[in-house]
Amino acid sequence: MINGESYKPIIAEAAKMAIGEENIYERVFIFEPLKDKNDPNAVAGAVGFSVRQPKFYVFKAKAVLLATGGATLLFRPRSTGEAAGRTWYAIFDTGSGYYMGLKAGAMLTQFEHRFIPFRFKDGYGPVG
Repeated sequence: MINGESYKPIIAEAAKMAIGEENIYERVFIFEPLKDKNDPNAVAGAVGFSVRQPKFYVFKAKAVLLATGGATLLFRPRSTGEAAGRTWYAIFDTGSGYYMGLKAGAMLTQFEHRFIPFRFKDGYGPVG
C-alpha cells in the first residue's frame, strides 16, 4: 500500500526519468500568466521567481495547465489537540488558482458550493 506522503517522491522520480531533470523547475512561484498575442483566449506561458534563489523565470509554452488546487483552511478546523494537525486539507491550497484563472481570462463560476469532508474520531478525511 502506498500512503499519501509517499506519492510525491514516487511521482517526482518518474517525472525526472521521463522528461529529464533539467526540464523540471521546483520551488518557483508563478505569479502571472502570459497571454498569447495572436489568440487573446489562450495562455502562452507564465512568469515567476525562485523562492530559494535570486532568479526570475519566463516560461514559454504551447500548452499551459493550471493545477494549483483550491482554497483550503480558510476556516479553522473543528478538530482539537493532536487531531488539528491531521486535517485532510492541503495547507498549500491558497486560492492562487482562482487568481491565475481570472488573470488568464477564465470565467469563474460555481463558487457557491463547499466541500464537507467525512468526519471521524479525532480528525477529518476524504470520502470514498
